[in-house]
Amino acid sequence: MPYYETVYMARQDLSESQVKDLTDRFSKVITDQGGKILKTENWGLRTLAYRINKSRKAHYVLIESDASGDAIIELERIMRLDEDVMRSLTVRLDEPSKGPSPVLEKSRRDTDHDSSSEKEAA
Repeated sequence: MPYYETVYMARQDLSESQVKDLTDRFSKVITDQGGKILKTENWGLRTLAYRINKSRKAHYVLIESDASGDAIIELERIMRLDEDVMRSLTVRLDEPSKGPSPVLEKSRRDTDHDSSSEKEAA
Protein backbone atom coordinates (compact mmCIF):
# COMPACT_ATOMS: atom_id res chain seq x y z
CA MET A 1 0.00 0.00 0.00
CA PRO A 2 1.19 3.56 -0.62
CA TYR A 3 2.32 5.93 2.12
CA TYR A 4 0.41 9.12 2.87
CA GLU A 5 1.07 12.16 5.03
CA THR A 6 -1.97 14.11 6.25
CA VAL A 7 -1.71 17.43 8.06
CA TYR A 8 -4.83 19.02 9.47
CA MET A 9 -5.50 22.24 11.33
CA ALA A 10 -8.02 22.19 14.18
CA ARG A 11 -9.75 25.21 15.74
CA GLN A 12 -7.77 27.14 18.33
CA ASP A 13 -10.44 26.92 21.04
CA LEU A 14 -10.09 23.12 21.33
CA SER A 15 -8.14 21.69 24.24
CA GLU A 16 -5.15 19.37 23.78
CA SER A 17 -7.28 16.37 24.80
CA GLN A 18 -9.96 17.25 22.23
CA VAL A 19 -7.29 17.49 19.52
CA LYS A 20 -5.93 14.10 20.62
CA ASP A 21 -9.46 12.63 20.44
CA LEU A 22 -9.83 14.02 16.90
CA THR A 23 -6.51 12.44 15.91
CA ASP A 24 -7.54 9.10 17.44
CA ARG A 25 -10.83 9.22 15.54
CA PHE A 26 -9.06 9.94 12.24
CA SER A 27 -6.50 7.21 12.93
CA LYS A 28 -9.32 4.75 13.60
CA VAL A 29 -10.81 5.50 10.16
CA ILE A 30 -7.52 4.47 8.55
CA THR A 31 -7.07 1.33 10.64
CA ASP A 32 -10.69 0.25 10.12
CA GLN A 33 -10.09 0.40 6.36
CA GLY A 34 -7.07 -1.93 6.68
CA GLY A 35 -4.38 0.75 6.83
CA LYS A 36 -1.68 1.30 9.41
CA ILE A 37 -0.60 4.46 11.25
CA LEU A 38 3.16 4.97 11.00
CA LYS A 39 3.49 8.21 12.93
CA THR A 40 1.43 10.97 14.52
CA GLU A 41 2.84 14.31 15.62
CA ASN A 42 1.07 17.13 17.40
CA TRP A 43 2.80 20.34 16.35
CA GLY A 44 0.81 22.36 18.87
CA LEU A 45 -0.97 25.68 18.65
CA ARG A 46 0.68 27.77 15.94
CA THR A 47 0.04 31.22 14.51
CA LEU A 48 -1.49 31.28 11.03
CA ALA A 49 -0.05 33.34 8.18
CA TYR A 50 -3.50 34.86 7.62
CA ARG A 51 -6.91 34.65 9.25
CA ILE A 52 -9.02 31.58 8.54
CA ASN A 53 -12.63 31.59 9.81
CA LYS A 54 -11.78 34.64 11.96
CA SER A 55 -9.02 32.69 13.76
CA ARG A 56 -5.40 33.70 14.08
CA LYS A 57 -4.14 30.36 15.48
CA ALA A 58 -4.77 26.65 14.96
CA HIS A 59 -3.65 23.28 16.31
CA TYR A 60 -1.53 21.45 13.71
CA VAL A 61 -1.38 17.63 13.61
CA LEU A 62 0.48 15.30 11.26
CA ILE A 63 -0.64 11.71 10.58
CA GLU A 64 1.61 9.49 8.49
CA SER A 65 -0.01 6.28 7.28
CA ASP A 66 0.33 3.21 5.09
CA ALA A 67 -3.18 2.93 3.66
CA SER A 68 -5.22 2.30 0.55
CA GLY A 69 -6.62 5.12 -1.54
CA ASP A 70 -10.14 4.29 -0.37
CA ALA A 71 -9.12 4.79 3.27
CA ILE A 72 -7.63 8.20 2.47
CA ILE A 73 -10.73 9.24 0.53
CA GLU A 74 -12.89 8.29 3.53
CA LEU A 75 -10.54 10.16 5.90
CA GLU A 76 -10.71 13.30 3.78
CA ARG A 77 -14.51 13.04 3.58
CA ILE A 78 -14.79 12.82 7.37
CA MET A 79 -12.38 15.74 7.82
CA ARG A 80 -14.46 17.90 5.46
CA LEU A 81 -17.61 17.15 7.49
CA ASP A 82 -15.99 17.84 10.89
CA GLU A 83 -16.54 21.42 12.06
CA ASP A 84 -13.42 21.33 14.25
CA VAL A 85 -11.11 20.87 11.24
CA MET A 86 -10.31 24.16 9.54
CA ARG A 87 -8.05 22.85 6.75
CA SER A 88 -6.38 19.58 5.80
CA LEU A 89 -3.93 18.37 3.19
CA THR A 90 -2.95 14.82 2.23
CA VAL A 91 0.17 14.09 0.21
CA ARG A 92 1.35 10.74 -1.16
CA LEU A 93 4.91 9.82 -0.18
CA ASP A 94 7.42 7.60 -2.00
CA GLU A 95 8.66 6.16 1.29
CA PRO A 96 7.91 6.76 4.98
CA SER A 97 9.90 9.52 6.64
CA LYS A 98 12.52 8.69 9.19
CA GLY A 99 12.69 10.54 12.49
CA PRO A 100 10.66 13.60 13.42
CA SER A 101 9.25 15.92 10.77
CA PRO A 102 11.20 19.10 9.91
CA VAL A 103 8.54 21.27 11.58
CA LEU A 104 8.80 19.38 14.87
CA GLU A 105 12.61 19.31 14.64
CA LYS A 106 12.74 23.09 14.12
CA SER A 107 10.48 23.76 17.11
CA ARG A 108 12.69 21.52 19.27
CA ARG A 109 15.82 23.37 18.09
CA ASP A 110 14.16 26.72 18.85
CA THR A 111 13.18 25.68 22.38
CA ASP A 112 16.66 24.24 23.00
CA HIS A 113 18.19 27.49 21.75
CA ASP A 114 15.87 29.59 23.95
CA SER A 115 16.65 27.57 27.08
CA SER A 116 20.41 27.77 26.44
CA SER A 117 20.14 31.56 25.97
CA GLU A 118 18.33 31.86 29.30
CA LYS A 119 21.04 29.81 31.04
CA GLU A 120 23.77 32.03 29.58
CA ALA A 121 21.95 35.21 30.68
CA ALA A 122 21.63 33.96 34.27
